[in-house]
Amino acid sequence: MYKVVGVRFKKAGKIYYFDPGAYQIEKNDYVIVETARGVEYGKIVVPIREVGEDDVVLPLKQVVRPADEQDRFQVEENTRDSRKAFDLATEKIVEHQLDMKLVDVEYTFDRNKIIFYFTAEGRVDFRELVKDLAAVFRTRIELRQIGVRDEAKMLGGIGPCGRMLCCSTFLGDFEPVSIKMAKDQNLSLNPTKISGLCGRLMCCLKYENDEYEEVREKMPDIGYTVNTPDGKGKVVGLNILERMLQIELFEHKRVLDYTLDEILQSMGKSVQ
Repeated sequence: MYKVVGVRFKKAGKIYYFDPGAYQIEKNDYVIVETARGVEYGKIVVPIREVGEDDVVLPLKQVVRPADEQDRFQVEENTRDSRKAFDLATEKIVEHQLDMKLVDVEYTFDRNKIIFYFTAEGRVDFRELVKDLAAVFRTRIELRQIGVRDEAKMLGGIGPCGRMLCCSTFLGDFEPVSIKMAKDQNLSLNPTKISGLCGRLMCCLKYENDEYEEVREKMPDIGYTVNTPDGKGKVVGLNILERMLQIELFEHKRVLDYTLDEILQSMGKSVQ
């Protein structure tokens, strides 16, 4: 077992584990850690706990130290300078007539590098742009192309449900979402109804999908003949969310509603 704390560097960003060492740090404290990008300023979102080897990436790096007031001032200064860098880089992109959209600019905590996040339809030759930016900022420059889902996560917004986007508020990672999930949940397959602001399928299609799949496996398909407490009939409708079936009875020539449990008990848990 390893003693760790979970650190997040961006709102709704991925959580990374670090060894707290001898420091007594708690949730919502800020710390300085060393990552592959260099020295970073992060927030404790998972308090000290023990996890198994499968849950960590070894070797586990230690927390350098708890953050202080000076570190907070440094982060605020980096944020202000990032906004200025965004405006200047936007001008340079226009000058070079590059087919790319700048989304965000970020200084690493130690100001050792500036990262420019952008979206583009295809590959972009930005070598001359990098030279111009390096001459202005006199530090390492990284241009990172991101997808439309990452863009929505960075910029935020309000989804079709009227709430702030899940990806920008609490989703640490994007999970695969398929059109089959919408079909299984009997949702409209109109792209405008099941797509988010990013233009991709909404992440929330995944939330209840496991429950739908579990119930759907137990339900007979429409058109199947089943036994009911009132005799045999044909399945003409399904309500997966409420675990209900509409059965057209052969003898009575009428449609009645039954729970999934009633049908399974009558059928001996088998479908004809």
